[in-house]
Amino acid sequence: MSNEEKSEYSKKKGILFGIGQFSDAIASQMFTIYVFTFYYAVVGLDVNLITLGFILWSIWNAINDPLLGALSDRTKTKWGRRTPYIIASIIPLCIIIVLLWTPPTSTPIASFIYFLVVMALFDTFYTMYDLNYCALFPEMFQGLSERAKASAVKQIFTVLGLLFAFLLPTFIITDLTDSAYITEYMYAGIVMSVIVLVGAIIMIKFGIKERTEFSEDYKTAPSIISSLKFSLKNKSFRIFIIMNVSYWYVVGMLPMVAPLYGKSVLGISDAMLLGILLGLAFISAAFFMAFWRFIINKFGMKKGVMISMVVFIVSLAPFMFIFDIATAFIAFIFVGIGISGAIYFGDILLAAIIDEDELTTGTRRDGGYYGINALLTKLSTILVILSINVVFNSVGWATFDPVGTTEYTIFGLRSLMFIFPAVALIIGLIAIRKFPLTKEKYEDIKVKLEELHDQKREKTRSN
Repeated sequence: MSNEEKSEYSKKKGILFGIGQFSDAIASQMFTIYVFTFYYAVVGLDVNLITLGFILWSIWNAINDPLLGALSDRTKTKWGRRTPYIIASIIPLCIIIVLLWTPPTSTPIASFIYFLVVMALFDTFYTMYDLNYCALFPEMFQGLSERAKASAVKQIFTVLGLLFAFLLPTFIITDLTDSAYITEYMYAGIVMSVIVLVGAIIMIKFGIKERTEFSEDYKTAPSIISSLKFSLKNKSFRIFIIMNVSYWYVVGMLPMVAPLYGKSVLGISDAMLLGILLGLAFISAAFFMAFWRFIINKFGMKKGVMISMVVFIVSLAPFMFIFDIATAFIAFIFVGIGISGAIYFGDILLAAIIDEDELTTGTRRDGGYYGINALLTKLSTILVILSINVVFNSVGWATFDPVGTTEYTIFGLRSLMFIFPAVALIIGLIAIRKFPLTKEKYEDIKVKLEELHDQKREKTRSN
């Protein structure tokens, strides 16, 4: 193949693989953005019950995520290690996306039990899809340059998915905080589940291909306990987890609080207008992907993340001061540069850590790492809920009161949009300074890894 043909093929592969991220983002972000507001403001659950629900959900995650990751690494079928799980998960996931918004409302206990069960089911099938899809990224795209290109495409699809998750429901749901429109949430869930299904089918059919040189790695893949132990012994991974939790704490906080922030601080009661504002943030983020690709190519992974965290803190500052729709438009566009950096770097750093681990152990354990990463980054959701719990209880908002907004409520919402995220990013910034995989060290790893992959290919052919 000529260089031009290779480049065209690479772009095609990146786009077809990236479509799976579009479905992934819609599924996860419809949950993240709306589930708190729905069960708090529409269903009417007390914030303390919701917090308890998320804590119990995190206990299930502690079992579910690493188990599915280790199981994926130890699987061998004629379709590969990851593909069967992706195929098996997609129909149940689409059904659960609808069921999230159909709780019984006869009593708070019935609503709470339903909330627990449906969240656990959602997480099981979403993790089965997301973990195996993400585990294919470092396998299909080798080297920092190729991953930087593929990640840029993948994260543009993330932004498009986020945009759909923010905007489309607001065209269906008249008021995001009014219980009179509870049925409209279900209609939105149906529409979103169809979109998720279509994107996933395209990706499964045309966008994924597992490498033959890793087809025998299942034989040496460790058990779930060993996988957890090996991963947490890895210094690079421990530092990455702190960084990634801080990133996803902020990315999770902003959309979860934004509906209440928009209504109570900015006076926006029109759900569609709020959706447009949030959509602008993610359209802006898509435009800044090229900027972060330039940064990582010029400065490497470590310095790129440090720059992105500082920029993110600065981009969040306006949320402490904006007061109307006009200033909100500027703030939501500006914060896009911070969001784009947060969602751009995660896959690239984790792929490099998996490369380092493969060189050390001789076995590629993408599923194990992504499973443990899924568990620990979901910790960010718990931290978000606990932060909201502390603030809402302290300002007298344990139960939603749409007319009970005070100056304390407004300050609490502002602090959740800036102060809490800024503290999280500072912690992540301090941690990433110790990240050992510099640009030069990673180049050395890649050279040695190519030799290891050649040996694996020869071994696979001989078998």
